[in-house]
Amino acid sequence: MTKQAVVVPVTPEAAVAVPPNSAPLFPYPPPRAAAPGAAVRKKYLQMGGGGAGTVGAGAAGGGGPGRIGGWVESMRASSPTHARAAAALAAGVDVERHASWMVEHPSALSKFDQVVAASKGKQIVVFLDYDGTLSPIVDDPDAAYMSDTMRRAVRSVAKHFPTAIVSGRCRDKVFEFVKLAELYYAGSHGMDIKGPVKGSRHTKAAKAKGVLFQPASQFLPMIEQVHESLVEKTKSIPGAKVENNKFCVSVHFRCVDEKSWSALADTVKSVLKDYPKLKLTQGRMVFEVRPTIKWDKGKALEFLLESLGFADCADVLPVYIGDDRTDEDAFKVLRRRGQGVGILVSKHPKDTSASYSLQEPAEVMEFLLRLVEWERLSKARPKW
Repeated sequence: MTKQAVVVPVTPEAAVAVPPNSAPLFPYPPPRAAAPGAAVRKKYLQMGGGGAGTVGAGAAGGGGPGRIGGWVESMRASSPTHARAAAALAAGVDVERHASWMVEHPSALSKFDQVVAASKGKQIVVFLDYDGTLSPIVDDPDAAYMSDTMRRAVRSVAKHFPTAIVSGRCRDKVFEFVKLAELYYAGSHGMDIKGPVKGSRHTKAAKAKGVLFQPASQFLPMIEQVHESLVEKTKSIPGAKVENNKFCVSVHFRCVDEKSWSALADTVKSVLKDYPKLKLTQGRMVFEVRPTIKWDKGKALEFLLESLGFADCADVLPVYIGDDRTDEDAFKVLRRRGQGVGILVSKHPKDTSASYSLQEPAEVMEFLLRLVEWERLSKARPKW
């Protein structure tokens, strides 16, 4: 990763130090009237729709055996607990690299004062990934439960700041895990967005509300076909688990023997050859089959900010916390905007566009609770 100096313009309001190679916290252009509701949806449909069919089979298939080898290497790199990496770290081989990485991406807990100083005069908006951020990574995706203490922490955050869960999971499934109706939910990597249900925390009440945004509705029949095909064709690969996340299909290989990774990648790619309007991407120990529209977690973050009335606004500070490579799309948006705080959840050094780091969900919970306490104390202080 190339180191570069970041120059932050000092304003009378606050002078915030920024770690090397981190996303700068520059002021953004002056506020303007937001365009919530139907106008926002129309704008983003126009932005997202143009990409359909442009990536085609090249994103999912083609390339022959060499490309399969590339996928396998990528699969290996995505494993946070890969034996060789863990052994190297334990032996001290990567100590220097880890120390250097922590300088570039310091702990959001140790730099908490710096993070909140950037919010002076701004509205904090919190964005949270689910798996690996609010819940531990587990072998069975259906058992990725968040703790009651984490739920209470997220509920407390939502009382003070607009809060959204942005996940690759199906929106309804994430809601079943989180069970907080006062949040925004962006499932399927942001392709299925719904706002909070005020006054109710019950699932039925949440489902009764209208959907805020679904930019890939036309792909639903295609996604269902691919899901059925992948379930059938991966039966012969022990440990493979196919999950229908409504607007995308996830193929988990966390429990697949590494010797079978090449066969699994080949199987998934072979299914997608017949679907040029779908693309194959990769997350943390998972393949993701998605529509080729220009939509990701970063687009979802921008859509939600605009829906909340913070489009091109100087007085907002988005805080995005996530652990997956798909969260990098959101980190890059914050970097491009020159506005916001990106926090990567990882115990190991990774290439990232995030500014800060946290090691595990326990630290995420501590950060959220500190954020709530800081907000309470801020309101309690006398204003001179």
